[in-house]
Amino acid sequence: MKKDREVGENVLFASFSTWHGAYPFDEIKESDYLPAFERAIRIKREEVDAIIDNPASPTFANTLLALEHCGEDMERVAGVFFNLLHSDSNDRLMAISEEILPKLTELSTYISLSEPLFRRVEAVYNQRSDLGLSEEELRLLTRCYEGFVDSGALLSEDKKETLRSIAQELSKLTLQVGQNALRDEKRFSLLVADRADLSGMPDSVLDAAAVKAKEKGHEGAWLFDLTAPSYAPFMQHCPNSELRRQMYMARMTVGATDNEYDNKKHILSIANLRRKTAEIMGYSSYAKMVLKDRMAKDPRTVYDLLDRLLDAYKPTAKVEVAAIEALAKESGFDKPRLDAWDWAYWAEQYKQKNYELDDEMLRPYFQLDRVVDGVFGLAEKLYGITFEPSFVSVYHPDVKAYEVKDSDGSYLGLLYTDFFPRNGKQSGAWMNNLQDQYCTLNGEDHRPHIVLVMNFTPPTGEKPSLLTIGEVNTFLHEFGHALHGLFSRCRFGSLSGTSVVRDFVELPSQLMENWAIQPEWLNSFAAHYETGAPIPSVLIDRLLASRHFLSAYACCRQLSFGYLDMAWHSIEVDLPEDLDIKAYEEAAWGKALVLPPSPIEAMMSPSFGHIFSGGYAAGYYGYKWSEVLDADAFSAFKEEGLFSKEVAARFRTNILERGDTREAMELYEAFRGRKPSINAMMERDGIVPKEEFFGDAEI
Repeated sequence: MKKDREVGENVLFASFSTWHGAYPFDEIKESDYLPAFERAIRIKREEVDAIIDNPASPTFANTLLALEHCGEDMERVAGVFFNLLHSDSNDRLMAISEEILPKLTELSTYISLSEPLFRRVEAVYNQRSDLGLSEEELRLLTRCYEGFVDSGALLSEDKKETLRSIAQELSKLTLQVGQNALRDEKRFSLLVADRADLSGMPDSVLDAAAVKAKEKGHEGAWLFDLTAPSYAPFMQHCPNSELRRQMYMARMTVGATDNEYDNKKHILSIANLRRKTAEIMGYSSYAKMVLKDRMAKDPRTVYDLLDRLLDAYKPTAKVEVAAIEALAKESGFDKPRLDAWDWAYWAEQYKQKNYELDDEMLRPYFQLDRVVDGVFGLAEKLYGITFEPSFVSVYHPDVKAYEVKDSDGSYLGLLYTDFFPRNGKQSGAWMNNLQDQYCTLNGEDHRPHIVLVMNFTPPTGEKPSLLTIGEVNTFLHEFGHALHGLFSRCRFGSLSGTSVVRDFVELPSQLMENWAIQPEWLNSFAAHYETGAPIPSVLIDRLLASRHFLSAYACCRQLSFGYLDMAWHSIEVDLPEDLDIKAYEEAAWGKALVLPPSPIEAMMSPSFGHIFSGGYAAGYYGYKWSEVLDADAFSAFKEEGLFSKEVAARFRTNILERGDTREAMELYEAFRGRKPSINAMMERDGIVPKEEFFGDAEI
């Protein structure tokens, strides 16, 4: 039996004596976080001050290594807190984040703008060619030096003070945008009492909606909300256009309805403050400042990618849209164009008619437990690793933990899976590090703890969790990020795992998606949840036949998000406070749209978390950039075998294990033997390639 906590005892104050150092979630109290953060901030500052005040001449060991390894207490507290803030939040955790984030920002700027600390790093950097450093040590030194310079270390003191002030304001605003979107999204639900309004909707969707309604005291009705497992199938299958309109408008006005959760002024301030930061640093735009360290290097290259893909895909996208509109008119749709809330419904009707396939046909064969076996089994086939259930403490009953072992039985890391939506959980899907991989000062390999957070269709009283093919794809995507973290074999945590440039980080995740429609993989696990019968070959054939369904439209949609992101972050003068955000969006992404503009109230930017509260500012294009890479990488598996251990070993050795220890393109070329080509992606999408994209470009 677990002993009672001593008065004043805080489990976050010391390393954990648990299995593999796992977080003792069952012992952590919400009241522990604030004092743990305050203590960790104080200790890290003392550690940094000790480096600054060291009377010995700067060396790699007493400056770079000391700086790299300080802040262990901070990593322990932040690892758990910020994961829960996104996956299992509440008002108390949000209040703590609002109190602690300014203090964390102050510490960050204290370090990054410290003149004496930078001078020590600079002294070592200036001697780098004479120090006999290894490749990874030189990489750490270079990244650290450039990080200080990029943070303003060479600026005058008055400019540094301005940067400190901007950083504080940005930390508050980006946190507020994310929290406002979460709270605003949770406000809305749609209660449907008339079964006729839901005619033709899948039983699985109705069952889940009935459970939600019953939980809210509305037995005999159906309740829908803006979480992905509720919203997406509703828009695809609900025959009532007015109800679809209500759902769509609720989704597309999150953070934009002039209420207490309005984000419009916040995102304007964020864009302007980022521009101001770039100006202080000597750049004409934020995009120019951040892209210089990424694979793309500059905005021109980003726009070149977006424009080339748009030119290649938009003609086909227009044909796709015309075909679906024609079906709608044949079926009695009496408007000249489909409204935004009609698109998903009629696209689904088209898919069912022309491919005799919908998500509900496949769903019975994708019971979550079997999908987990299939995804884990794929990793075992490719890399020889295994996943054993672990009974370490978890932060929510839905969460499961696994001990991951390498092919030789050695320990690789812990993996936590968190699959279902709930109050306090942000929408979407992501991978987080609870604990990074790195080597300690005594040479011990500190293995990672990874968490995968998703919002899949939950089980009901009658059925287990049954996934759509899209959810299977999402699982594969996030699992690819997990492999990037688990396989890491780096010496330094700041270079390990997914700590790579933004337009490279999606390669491992998007590569895994390629197996989603491969018959050889599907046949290894997909079976009916009731009978155990394998997935019929006719369904796999239909899935393969539909693989190009709306691929061009989907590409244009993704490109539109890239254009919008670049528009917000390529500004060279401040945007006015009274900016018409709707008009700004239309101007930014208009050329990529193949559907009519949405209503004036609907806009994406106020809830575009990737760029305003996440880490994708001037980086959303990275999804398409990485898609070029992943298609080209998967072509190696197609050439040598879908489950080729040799290709997988090359990918693991040259990319998954290496983190940011070399330039991203160097890592890719070491794996593939050449630069990537756009041709593989276009072929996969059913688009006739016109030219090599990367072959003649300086990237």
